[in-house]
Amino acid sequence: MPGPGPAEEAGAERRRPALSPSRAADFKQCPLLYRFRAVDRLPEAPSAAALRGTLVHAVLERLFDLPAAERVPARAKALVGVVWAEIAAEAPEIVAAVLEELRRRPVAVDTEDDEGTGDSGDSGDTADTADTADHGVPAETADTADHGVPAETAETADPLPGWLSSAEALLDTYFALEDPRAFEPQSRELLVETELSSGVPLRGYLDRLDVDAEGGLRIVDYKTGAAPREASEARALFQMKFYALALLELRGTVPEQLRLVYLGEGGEELTYRPEAGELRRFQRILEAIWAAIREADRTGDFRPRRGPGCDWCAHRALCPAWDGTPPPYPGWPELRSAPAGAGPGRPGSTGASDVADVTDAPDTRGPEGAHGVAHVRGASSAA
Repeated sequence: MPGPGPAEEAGAERRRPALSPSRAADFKQCPLLYRFRAVDRLPEAPSAAALRGTLVHAVLERLFDLPAAERVPARAKALVGVVWAEIAAEAPEIVAAVLEELRRRPVAVDTEDDEGTGDSGDSGDTADTADTADHGVPAETADTADHGVPAETAETADPLPGWLSSAEALLDTYFALEDPRAFEPQSRELLVETELSSGVPLRGYLDRLDVDAEGGLRIVDYKTGAAPREASEARALFQMKFYALALLELRGTVPEQLRLVYLGEGGEELTYRPEAGELRRFQRILEAIWAAIREADRTGDFRPRRGPGCDWCAHRALCPAWDGTPPPYPGWPELRSAPAGAGPGRPGSTGASDVADVTDAPDTRGPEGAHGVAHVRGASSAA
C-alpha cells in the first residue's frame, strides 16, 4: 500500500529515487499527489479492492510454483485461503481496516485501478497496489457479490467469506482466458531496474515475463478490474510500454507482445505489439516527466490538479485545490544527489509543462496490424 514501509519507519536509508509506472502516472494526474506519495510518503487507508488485487496477484504468482498438471482452478482457489492467512498474520491492522470497510458499505464500489501490485519506483521500498476501476463483479450483482450477502444484512453478517469468494471468481475468469498448464513463464514478479542513456532511472516489477523458443519476449500484466474503454487504452498501455522500454535497455530486444489480462466483468485480454521507434518516442515522454519532477523538487512547487481522481484521493483534506493546507515541503535529498538526467529543453524531448497533456496514443491499425491493439474476450488463449 502507498505509504512508509516498516524498514523506512525504523529509520532505514531510502533507496535511490527512480521513476516507476505508477509514480509517473501519479505525476501526470496530479503533481501534488506524486509529492504526497513519493516524497512525503503519507500513509493511505487500505482499500478492499486494492487488497483483493494483491491477493489475486499473489495466488497467480504461486500457481506457477506447482507442477504444470496441478495448475487447475481448484488448486488456485485453495491458495486463496493460504495467501489470505499469511496476509492476515503479517498485516493484521490492514486486514482489520478492510473488513471494517466491507462492513460499512452495503454495495461494492471498487474505484481503484490496478496498475500492477508491487510496482516499487521513486517511492523507494514502497509497493503500489493502485486498483482504480477495479470492478471485480458486474454492476447488476454488486450488492451481493463483493459481500456474499444481500445489502440489507451486510452490516450484521461476516463479509469475509463473500469477499474471498469474489477473489475466487476472478481466478475463474483467469482460467477462462488462459491455460497455465500449457507453458512455463521465465519470470514472475520480476524487478526491472535500469537507467536510460539520458540518466533517467527506471524501476518497477512486472507480473510475468514469457519467453518463446526463439527468444521472443512477452510481458504479461494481470488486472483485477474491467477492461478500459477504447478511449482509455493509451493510459492502460502506459505501464506496459514503460516495462517494454526497460527491457529494451536491459536486454537489447523489443518485446514481441504486451498483454494485459483483465479479470473483471467477464474477462478480456488487450494485446499490443510495440516497435523500437515507438518505444524511443515514449522514452522522451518519461524524460520529460522526470525533468518536471526534478524542477518541482527544486522549487517545491508540486501543483494540485483537480480531476475525477479527487473523489477518492486519500489526501484531499491536505490539498489546496480543496481548501486544504499541505505540510511544509520536506525536500528530497536523495533526488538532488542523483544524476541530473534529462532536463527541460533537451533536444527532441517533450516540454515539462506539457507532461499532463501527453496521451501517447497507440497506432491502432487494427488487430491484425503490425502493432495494433487487439482484444480477446472470454476465450482461452494459447501461450
